[in-house]
Amino acid sequence: MSDLESIIAPVVVDLGLDLESVEIIGQAKHRRLVIAVDRDGGVGIDAITQATRAVSAVLDASDAMGETPYTLEVTSRGADRPLTAPRHWRRNHDRLVHVTMADGTKVTARIGDSDEDGVDLLRGGVPTRYAYGDIERAVIEIELNRKDV
Repeated sequence: MSDLESIIAPVVVDLGLDLESVEIIGQAKHRRLVIAVDRDGGVGIDAITQATRAVSAVLDASDAMGETPYTLEVTSRGADRPLTAPRHWRRNHDRLVHVTMADGTKVTARIGDSDEDGVDLLRGGVPTRYAYGDIERAVIEIELNRKDV
């Protein structure tokens, strides 16, 4: 965990949120500090507003970002980010996912039950268990019209 993350994480956790990522984008006067948060049930605008105020206050009280101006952006995790933690799978239960396995095999399926070790992916309603260690990349497909797989 970076120094910046160690300053931000306790503030975010106190608000009942998970800190998903901290990124500094750009340089000099055009820097943006982008913080992605999430929680069970999703993150609404009120939670984003609270997190922005709380993180801004803790950063203002520290010298973590230095003297150079920056823009603070607190955002939700976003559906286009890869699933990388067990909580991501749990929060996306029953959604369609594109998975690339470590051996290169590609699977498109619905997310079924998941736990700390792996996930059931359903194709035609039939679950197949996959260990997270066997999954190289997984991304949710945004569905406008739900289809069975």
